[in-house]
Amino acid sequence: MQLEHSIEAQVGLEFAWKYRTDIANWNDPPARFVLDGPFIAGSRGTTVLPGQEPLHWSIREVGPFTTFVLEIQLDKALLTFEWRFDALSEQRTRMTQKIVLSGDNAAAYAEQVEAAFRPSLADGMRRIATEMAAAETRSTNAG
Repeated sequence: MQLEHSIEAQVGLEFAWKYRTDIANWNDPPARFVLDGPFIAGSRGTTVLPGQEPLHWSIREVGPFTTFVLEIQLDKALLTFEWRFDALSEQRTRMTQKIVLSGDNAAAYAEQVEAAFRPSLADGMRRIATEMAAAETRSTNAG
């Protein structure tokens, strides 16, 4: 199973990368995100949702300014979130998020993953691009 969406943000590539790889900017209430260590391959993180067991994930891959991959190990399945960043101009970046569910037991999780991510993927990425552009405007005006 695979879901994918791209959005263009009115920010430069370097700003987009730095903003998205700073988990303090991961704003998805009521979820809270914690990263144990720097944003590098091998670091582990946790997503905390009220009333649910913490969800543990790891950073599998980081290609600075181009891509990062987060993964969640499930029972005989793997859920990955791949983010790609492409500079379209000095002040415009395309961000693509691809969510992939794979493995021998992927079918057991497909309905849950579909329900959790398909309805909100496009809106969530639009919100990230909007917040990112506003943050860049604030930093430019403050500087």
